[in-house]
Amino acid sequence: MDIQDPNLHKPFAINCFNQVWDILEQKQRTPQDDENMIHMCHASFWHWSRVADHTERNLSIGYWQLSRVYAVTGQGEQALHYAKRCITIGSSASLEPFYIGYGYEAEARAYLVLGNKELAMASKQKAASYLDKVSDKDSHQMLANDLGSLD
Repeated sequence: MDIQDPNLHKPFAINCFNQVWDILEQKQRTPQDDENMIHMCHASFWHWSRVADHTERNLSIGYWQLSRVYAVTGQGEQALHYAKRCITIGSSASLEPFYIGYGYEAEARAYLVLGNKELAMASKQKAASYLDKVSDKDSHQMLANDLGSLD
């Protein structure tokens, strides 16, 4: 197996991404679950970055997932770092409002973990301004639900 072969990376990226979601959705996680989730999330991102036809959207989603994982594990600085990367790549690539809105949702969540409610609410407002531009009903509802969980 040649690790430089970009065709090998996509299945690993997808599998790690989905396993991270499985752990995130657990009602109770152990510290070992949290550590495994962090490692798998980084592995997913790394593999996506090696997929030959990866897009900025793939990377934006990966940065968002990294931010969420760090937020739920109480690591606000790391969560904020990846939220800002998500916003930067989404904005510079002119991604759909859904993805940029989620970057700001991640930033708001990170600020909450860091105990800065004022900046969190400012980021939530930015996310809401993108929510208004999300035309797909399911995507709109998903982002709205996550923004609602920030109260």
